[in-house]
Amino acid sequence: MTDTWHEELRARGYRVTPQRQLVLEAVTSLGHATPEDICSRVQETARGVNISTVYRTLELLEELGMVTHTHLGHGAPTYHLASEADHVHLVCRGCDEVTEVRPELVQGLVGTLEDELGFATDVRHLTVFGRCRNCR
Repeated sequence: MTDTWHEELRARGYRVTPQRQLVLEAVTSLGHATPEDICSRVQETARGVNISTVYRTLELLEELGMVTHTHLGHGAPTYHLASEADHVHLVCRGCDEVTEVRPELVQGLVGTLEDELGFATDVRHLTVFGRCRNCR
């Protein structure tokens, strides 16, 4: 996967800097991670990298389609690899558990929004809040 990142960045005219490499590695290993989580992971290896660098790097990587973000609550967005973003998030308001489900499970809602309102839903950013089976 590292070779793919390097190729993709270079193909778009960007250098593979240590900061970009570390941020991508952190996003990969952490899954759904806030910029603060990513910064903490990066600082385990490179203490000089600050949160501003992480935010700028995430912004660039998202513009390039390499990472994507979603909002799983009122806090900071969480980031994950764009190649792994084909899912919908279910967030329990009771225990804060986040479950990833296939987009097909919300196809009825997505289809209705399209048919009745002409609204094209980006399910990669779709988060549904409620209560999980255990908290009900």
